[in-house]
Amino acid sequence: MKKILLTLAAAAMILPGCGKKEMKILVAYFSATGTTRQVAEQLAAQTGGTLYEITPKQLYTAADLDWTNRESRSSLEMKDKDSRPAIVKDLKDADSYDVIFIGFPVWWYTAPTVINTFLDTYDFTGKTVVFFGTSGGSDLKKADAQFKEQYPGLVWKEGRLLNGATPEQIKDWTKQILR
Repeated sequence: MKKILLTLAAAAMILPGCGKKEMKILVAYFSATGTTRQVAEQLAAQTGGTLYEITPKQLYTAADLDWTNRESRSSLEMKDKDSRPAIVKDLKDADSYDVIFIGFPVWWYTAPTVINTFLDTYDFTGKTVVFFGTSGGSDLKKADAQFKEQYPGLVWKEGRLLNGATPEQIKDWTKQILR
């Protein structure tokens, strides 16, 4: 019996996919204008991940998004690092995902505070988390550094801007992440 178990264990290590758990992927995103939604849909299609929209309880209006107005909702939220805009809490089985891609438009060189709300709402401790973003000119370096510090219990992989990324580019990037 011991010899049979050893043979099965050896086969599991040799045979591709044998004994290897399939990764469950979540592609969560916040999109104020629809740009990030389009990228999230492509990412979910390439990874086979579950697509999930992070929805604020109070949707953003054009006036809320006016970054030139220091009193607009988005400006006030981004000035207050403790801001946590309420979200619709309807993600089922959040703890069942192994890899969580989180997408957002870059605001003030980082993620909108609604992303903090999402991370505070669901416990992804020990899970692999990867940002993807859309931006007119900023990168994700500040967001990656800020969130690694704020949420040290997560396994962070470097994020990427996916403005205008082709399905092939997204596929190549996710292959690197999902190894």
